[in-house]
Amino acid sequence: MSKTSQLDHADLIVDRRKLKRRLNKWRGFAIAGLLLGFWAFVSLNDKMAAQLGVMDQIARIEISGIITEDQARAAMMKELAENGSVKAVVVRFNSPGGTTTGGEALYTQLRNIAKKRPVVAVFGTMATSAAYMSGVAADHIVARGNTITGSVGVIMQWAEVSGMMGKLGVQMNEMKSGNLKAVPSPFAPLDEEGRQLTQEMIDESHKWFIDLVAERRNINPAQIPGLIKGRIFSGRQALQYGLVDAVGGEAQALDWLKASKKINKDLPVIDWQQTNTSQPGLFGLASNHIAKLLGIDLSLFTQQFSQDGLMSLVTPKLISKWRQ
Repeated sequence: MSKTSQLDHADLIVDRRKLKRRLNKWRGFAIAGLLLGFWAFVSLNDKMAAQLGVMDQIARIEISGIITEDQARAAMMKELAENGSVKAVVVRFNSPGGTTTGGEALYTQLRNIAKKRPVVAVFGTMATSAAYMSGVAADHIVARGNTITGSVGVIMQWAEVSGMMGKLGVQMNEMKSGNLKAVPSPFAPLDEEGRQLTQEMIDESHKWFIDLVAERRNINPAQIPGLIKGRIFSGRQALQYGLVDAVGGEAQALDWLKASKKINKDLPVIDWQQTNTSQPGLFGLASNHIAKLLGIDLSLFTQQFSQDGLMSLVTPKLISKWRQ
């Protein structure tokens, strides 16, 4: 290699080193910029900051509509229980109830959270049946004076269409392992043995519900007029009988957290929402659109009638009678 070639090669090595130093310098600036941007984004986004555990908070969740078992809600509740930045949880209820197992599952989820941090329930327009069932899991319950609550009971309903099928000339054939299999059935009248079995199951679930309320609210259900029979109460009546702890809203719930649990009520209140991955199909989208044009909310019907099992639910018909 000539002397000139050696000099050119040396210059090339020097240039490469200079370029590498410049690249490292800009790479460092880029990383610092990304970290700074991420910090700024987290600082501006309270929800993300709270979920990352870098900011203390009071978590707020909404329980509305028909209550059923929900895997997305269960995952959110588990995260709430494990997140160290959550100092307390406010649960806002506006629900007529739902399935008995759905209320039981939500009750258990809230009690798991309450083992680690205070939980306070705020009852809105309605918190009855399975909603009240799960609400008693809270350490403290606040209701509006005109909140509709209570309805401690269990119901099982089904349509019996055997008479209509006979008029249409349709006969239902079946073979089963025992006469109590698939009882009650919409395709056959309920005989006395089946009626007793169904009532026995409802009574057992009802007793569990009553005992749960008695334990959590420290009351004697037999001494509260109509409680065992499943009556509903206004928020003021519920306070009188010990079914709730205070009349008010979220402000009163935060005051209680500060006074009783030493929680700073000036902490940011962050809304937590479960992730719902289910998407309606083409038929569902079309049905929803037509229903909206007609002023009908399909969600209540699809949720209520797509669920199996016992229901702990107050129906609109019952509420209209109560308000008259």
